[in-house]
Amino acid sequence: MTVPDAVFTPVSRTLTLPPSTGRTALPKLIATDLDGTLLRRDGTVSPRTAAALAAAGRAGIEVLFVTGRPARWVLPLREHATGRSLAICGNGAALVDLRSGGTLLAARALPVTGALGLVAALRAAAPGVTFAVERAGGIHYATGYPPLHEEDPTVVGTTPVEELLAEDSPYAGQPLLKLLAHHRELTPDAFLALARSVCGGLGEITRSSPTALLEISAPGVTKASTLALHCARHGIAPGEVVAFGDMPNDLEMLRWAGRAYAMANAHPAVLAAAGRRTLSHQKDGVAVVIEQLLAGG
Repeated sequence: MTVPDAVFTPVSRTLTLPPSTGRTALPKLIATDLDGTLLRRDGTVSPRTAAALAAAGRAGIEVLFVTGRPARWVLPLREHATGRSLAICGNGAALVDLRSGGTLLAARALPVTGALGLVAALRAAAPGVTFAVERAGGIHYATGYPPLHEEDPTVVGTTPVEELLAEDSPYAGQPLLKLLAHHRELTPDAFLALARSVCGGLGEITRSSPTALLEISAPGVTKASTLALHCARHGIAPGEVVAFGDMPNDLEMLRWAGRAYAMANAHPAVLAAAGRRTLSHQKDGVAVVIEQLLAGG
């Protein structure tokens, strides 16, 4: 089902736990990014991290993946989710049930009119920009978009992005989760800053790739806003959440969670924003913190 945007309330201020009076209370939920955070460089979960996630589950802590990935790229990791076995995908655009094979429980779609406005604004500001469209059913390349996701079997041919977004498109019945914009010459952060300056309130613009690839969701749709809704539904306060991340698309989530950790390999903006740091994803930084939490630290 599609959940009205009005019930998703973005939260921007950082909340922290009260001072400890002894043993630190266990969190109710661990919200973790995947690439560059939980996963190693080869995309795998290390044995140490797998053991830490399993231990968190046995302690009654929900492990929720909160990622820019589409659901189909999260399914291979479903054995490591605990509790309700859910994932927030597409930077908050989709809530999926991993246990049932990736069933879409809720979608926060990007309006087509907004997507077309974003296309026009980015073309005017950054000539040479190319686009892809991520819908609930898969990703579709527009003309000129580079082969960044060749491993994805849902990629289809190259057509103008306006046709992919048209009301008579064969994909029009699928929720539009993200618009992807790529530039071959601009640096990633420069492209992000430019896009945010020209696109106004047409969408939430962020990035998680080392290339100049922007990920654009509906206005107000971030990892934080969807995580906040999930937690509110299940009686979990921000102070009962521990979050991990490494890239700009994690910033809102890290600012919202009661305890937030930036990976040692994180983007400078993430390192500056997060209240705490842990080891890199290559050194099992998430596992290190979970082990400490379970030990009462």
